[in-house]
Amino acid sequence: MEIILAKSAGFCFGVQRAVDTAYKEAGKQHVYTYGPIIHNEEVIEDLRKKGVLVIEDLAELDQQEDETVIIRSHGVSKDVMEQLETRHVNVVDATCPFVKKIHTIVQDESQKGNRIIIVGNKDHPEVEGIIGWCETKSYTVQSVSEAENLVKNIENEPDFEHINFSLVSQTTFNKNKFKDIVDIIRKKLYNVVVHETICNATAVRQMEARDIAKTVDAMIIIGGRNSSNTQKLYDISKQECENTYYIQTLVDLDLTTFESVSRVGITAGASTPNYIIKEVHSSMAELSFEQMLENDESKASIRQGEIIDGTIIGVKPDEIVVDIKYKSDGIITRNEYTNTPNVDLTELVKVGDPITVKVIKTNDGEGQVALSYKRVAAEKVNEKLEEAFNNGDILTGKVVQVVNGGLNVLYEETRIFIPASLVSDLYEKNLDKYLDQNIEFQLTEFNPKKRRIIGNRKKLIVERKAAAAKELFEKIEVGMTVEGTVKNVTDFGAFIDLGGADGLLHISEMSWGRTENPKKVYKVGDSVKCFIKEINGDKIALSVKYPDQNPWNDASTKYAVGNVVTGKVARMTDFGAFVQLEDGIDALLHVSQISKEHINKPEDVLKIGQEIEAKVVDLNEADKKISLSMKALLDDAEPQEEATEE
Repeated sequence: MEIILAKSAGFCFGVQRAVDTAYKEAGKQHVYTYGPIIHNEEVIEDLRKKGVLVIEDLAELDQQEDETVIIRSHGVSKDVMEQLETRHVNVVDATCPFVKKIHTIVQDESQKGNRIIIVGNKDHPEVEGIIGWCETKSYTVQSVSEAENLVKNIENEPDFEHINFSLVSQTTFNKNKFKDIVDIIRKKLYNVVVHETICNATAVRQMEARDIAKTVDAMIIIGGRNSSNTQKLYDISKQECENTYYIQTLVDLDLTTFESVSRVGITAGASTPNYIIKEVHSSMAELSFEQMLENDESKASIRQGEIIDGTIIGVKPDEIVVDIKYKSDGIITRNEYTNTPNVDLTELVKVGDPITVKVIKTNDGEGQVALSYKRVAAEKVNEKLEEAFNNGDILTGKVVQVVNGGLNVLYEETRIFIPASLVSDLYEKNLDKYLDQNIEFQLTEFNPKKRRIIGNRKKLIVERKAAAAKELFEKIEVGMTVEGTVKNVTDFGAFIDLGGADGLLHISEMSWGRTENPKKVYKVGDSVKCFIKEINGDKIALSVKYPDQNPWNDASTKYAVGNVVTGKVARMTDFGAFVQLEDGIDALLHVSQISKEHINKPEDVLKIGQEIEAKVVDLNEADKKISLSMKALLDDAEPQEEATEE
């Protein structure tokens, strides 16, 4: 067994400093830590035995003259610090310098009038402390969904465009999640200043854990159950290695789990003492030595790691029995035959089939030899993949798993990882649509020894779109009628996919009349026929307002002064009502022209949508203005009535 111990495992600078401080003060009387000095029960208990007690509230102090309160690395709020000063206790501030820096940032930015956005767990003591140094309104988010909800709420505030924000992060926050959250906030909010406050040691520890997890068969994460940074190490490792175990001490570790494991990775959170890490590492080393002895005992006939030929003598849905001409039969589990989950092995092989396998373990604990078919297949396909990598060949694989960081694609029983940023040329929040789909990609990184094979689908999409765009721009020109598909609809217009590039059909170009809401006119997937109004570089402006359909073309005839017309009341103001005569032509009915009687407001006698008859009293084609009068019709009717009476 190969054991890989992370270089960055264990205490970080800030935690080490705080723990050392606590042990230094332990010899004094009435020593307390405000909250646990570290998220590790072993250390807390040891300090308790030495007289260092934990308090969660200042009311728990005995109010002795010689009391000492140690501020842990997470820091505390400004209010707590001020209360301590008023109590005249001896304060030993062990706040991590990186956390202290955040306190200074949020206080300074608050005093400028900026609101504070904190990326982190609002229930974590570090975040609680940061909030306590904010003098203006503050917000806390720890996920993309929370960031989206925050943006929506702020956008509903009046004049939100003029609000300034300063953004910081919990020092132990996941760097990739932080980037995703920042991207959401920056896209919607104006005037956001981002301060990079994730501790570099945290970022290094997380990156190292991810890299190790990609290369091992099992991963051990050591740390307290309440440790936020340890939990993040577990989450990151679990994404890369399914067999990831979270333990606090050696007592939690079941060594039998690792008897058939070839490579094991070990890392620990920032709150884990070195002696606990050494205990776990030593125990795994002893197990590895036992495996070596076991292999030595049988090396005359069969060895771990050896490639051998055998014959299938039994098949079950989840395992295959192989005759390998040895004192014991060999067993291939489903996971060691294929990377496809839940597959029925009886549908893939049959008794009598020859098979080439790799020896994983000479004794699986039940007297049989543990074998792997997929590892042999992977070694063979690696040659293909290396050639494809060197030549830039396009490969096709099936998406078998969607993870937070991207897609796992199966290519001839070899898993290839495509990061979320390389799946498409556009940001995609949800990648579930790719599951079980065959996709094309190229390899951008090939390192089978580290189990790091990275695919890139984005490059293909970008290149193909560029080629399609070039072809499109070579054949289109202003005035040409084109047909496309609605790709996206916004408040200001619709983006139309023309098969190589998108064109914007602005709200003002959707109709000769008024368009109140583009989303009520078009929906994604609609087919649209329009013409190219303008080409400016790579931007295409579209329109459906064909010149020959302009309602003003024959307005001089239809709406000549003196003509009686019919229309519907479209909207009203204090000075009159606008009457829609047809799409694209609205006329003004001034309040003084509605009736012979005095009217204060048009809505006193008219309703939106009401059909009215009126006389054209003015036509200005140059300014596209028409004036109507209902009163004029009444004037015309009066002489006729008088004549009838005579």
